[in-house]
Amino acid sequence: MANFTHDTFFKHDDYMTPFYAWKDIKDYIPKNKVIWEAFFGDSKSGKYLKDLGFNVIHEKIDFFKNNKGDIICSNPPFSKTKEVLERLIILNKPFILILPSSKINTQYFRNLFINLNDKIQIIIPKKRINFTKTVNGKEVKSNACNFDTFYYCWKINLENDIIWLT
Repeated sequence: MANFTHDTFFKHDDYMTPFYAWKDIKDYIPKNKVIWEAFFGDSKSGKYLKDLGFNVIHEKIDFFKNNKGDIICSNPPFSKTKEVLERLIILNKPFILILPSSKINTQYFRNLFINLNDKIQIIIPKKRINFTKTVNGKEVKSNACNFDTFYYCWKINLENDIIWLT
């Protein structure tokens, strides 16, 4: 068993989304809406969505102090998932968020969505998304991602509640 202490284990929240992750779901992203890619990261994600033909707002601004676009398509910092979801529900903002598949098993996730009329829908990638990890703003080379993710969708009105990408 690994021995993690506060001196040896550091939490890093910067996993940048590769182009193919957005390309894989482009047919599920509403075409007639202004997308807010709300988390700036390395600035590439908003460009990727624009390259796929979407009208995108992607600015280096504070998500918690702003409200842009019609829907959110983003890969938020995983450590802030609860706060991000709470804010999106308050804003009544439709979203497609890339998050670890394990988030659906948390009590806060259940409590946030269990009584809402609009239910969570999930798009399951065909393979693990190989994010680009950055630490202190610098890219860290890795061979593969070690966790699974889903595209969590709310108020997107997908045809099915679970979509398996092939």
